[in-house]
Amino acid sequence: MKPFLRSQLERYAQRLQELDFLLSREDIMADMQQYRSISREHAEVTAVAGRYARYQQREADLAGAQEMLGDPDMTEMAQEEVASAETELVQLEDELQRLLLPKDPDDERNAFVEIRAGTGGDESALFAGDLARMYTRYAATVGWKVEIMSANESELGGYKEVVLRIEGDHVYGALRFESGGHRVQRVPATETQGRIHTSACTVAVMPEPDEAQAITLNPADLRIDTFRASGAGGQHINKTDSAVRVVHIPTGIVAECQDGRSQHSNKAKALQVLQARIQEKERSERAAKEAALRKGLIGSGDRSDRIRTYNFPQGRLTDHRINLTLYKLLAVMEGDLGDVLEALQHAREAELLAELGLE
Repeated sequence: MKPFLRSQLERYAQRLQELDFLLSREDIMADMQQYRSISREHAEVTAVAGRYARYQQREADLAGAQEMLGDPDMTEMAQEEVASAETELVQLEDELQRLLLPKDPDDERNAFVEIRAGTGGDESALFAGDLARMYTRYAATVGWKVEIMSANESELGGYKEVVLRIEGDHVYGALRFESGGHRVQRVPATETQGRIHTSACTVAVMPEPDEAQAITLNPADLRIDTFRASGAGGQHINKTDSAVRVVHIPTGIVAECQDGRSQHSNKAKALQVLQARIQEKERSERAAKEAALRKGLIGSGDRSDRIRTYNFPQGRLTDHRINLTLYKLLAVMEGDLGDVLEALQHAREAELLAELGLE
């Protein structure tokens, strides 16, 4: 193991002792916000310190086994232990390197997933509906909750635009690399000649802002309009102007919500989405500047990046950023996204390791 890495890991063992002491103090236990923050850090530090303790134990086992190699009666057993310890040490070092990678504090947050139909008309809107269903199904498999914040439905089904709020553990960290252009190749339901069409949607994944941050919007910068909800509502359709559209005048960014029954609830949701969109604009501008200096494998998450193709005739999904091809498209569309998300996460980790000189 490199000395730099070892010195970093030694700090985790020291920090764990400090956190144990802090969590035993009555003043910190009385402050719930501080207690939660320290508890979260304690869990993260414990994971690293625990794996490092195991690494040190296996180093000691290896040294002991190597000493036994000189004893003819113990040679065979010692060789087995040397091989076992060396294999596990390689695995543990790789795991520890990944645990030490810098983390984005937003990774733990809930997320807004915004899906917009692009080129392809009605077929694009249908595909936007398919993507919304794919993310909703995946969320159900991992125990996340999904709420539709706003939806502009298409006449033939699907969405011209839909915004999902996904709540759960590590949502933004898991879905952040879904941002970009998604292209579909298939025979649309409206096609009579059986020809394959190509359509596209854009996806933007945005971390949900802190509730405390939502008040940073200056009311003077906002224009709030109310209107009557549209769409197929049946007996539940709004008879009052409960739908809300909020415009952030300095940037021109717009958010609207008409799904709730009350104007107050719709306004709160629209402000949440607006705040996330403003933060995402700042984030993407920073990412674009960084990308100009260093083109990352995963890309900047810009909408114009064509990140993935869904080819239905061949049952093939291709993620162009990491040259990943899977022939299980129908399963993926039913929410089996785990392999895709894991491959993207590993690619990002490899990038970070290379930047830190650990690979």
